[in-house]
Amino acid sequence: MEAMYEPHNHNRSKRNKNTTLASCFVATLFLIFIGIALLIVYFLIFKPKTPKIAVDAVQLPTFAISNATVNFTFFQFVSVTNPNREAFTHYDSSLQLAYSNGNAPLGFVFIPAGKIDGGHTQHMSAKFSVQSFPLPERPSPSTVTAIGGDGGMEFGVVGPTMEIETRMKLVGRVRVLKIFTHRVESGINCGVAIEVSSGSVLGFHC
Repeated sequence: MEAMYEPHNHNRSKRNKNTTLASCFVATLFLIFIGIALLIVYFLIFKPKTPKIAVDAVQLPTFAISNATVNFTFFQFVSVTNPNREAFTHYDSSLQLAYSNGNAPLGFVFIPAGKIDGGHTQHMSAKFSVQSFPLPERPSPSTVTAIGGDGGMEFGVVGPTMEIETRMKLVGRVRVLKIFTHRVESGINCGVAIEVSSGSVLGFHC
């Protein structure tokens, strides 16, 4: 009985191995390309953006001076725009009032939690009362002042003035691709000029 042996083809085995390696290399490059494309799409389209805060008006409905101190009610009206595609849910937000030098806080109020739909603008207001606010020892004398919310306004000669600072902070989250949640934070500080004799708001700059 004669046995038959087929010689082993080393060249064919080597070619198959090279083909497998090339296929893995191409597949890896394709996955890397897909990952880069997804990152580009994320950063250009879906990356969460910071909400934009604009102060519309500042009002002092009541203002009274007594024994070198002043009592007043403070109103601030703002517009918050959500530039994201998804809703912005805010919480742990606040508005603080302080001396213009930033060293003496006068009032603090929390802003109720809420939600702003994507691409929409929501108007908000905050109110609190300030009691026994000490006037500056030497209020600014009559001065030519240019303070305003829209690039500055010329008021000419005014009486003694004082300036306070408002600090608004919005903290919340935006959902990305309806799966991931991203934390965002936005804030705005404004200086408000007030005429001491009348309690009129001369203007503000942010």
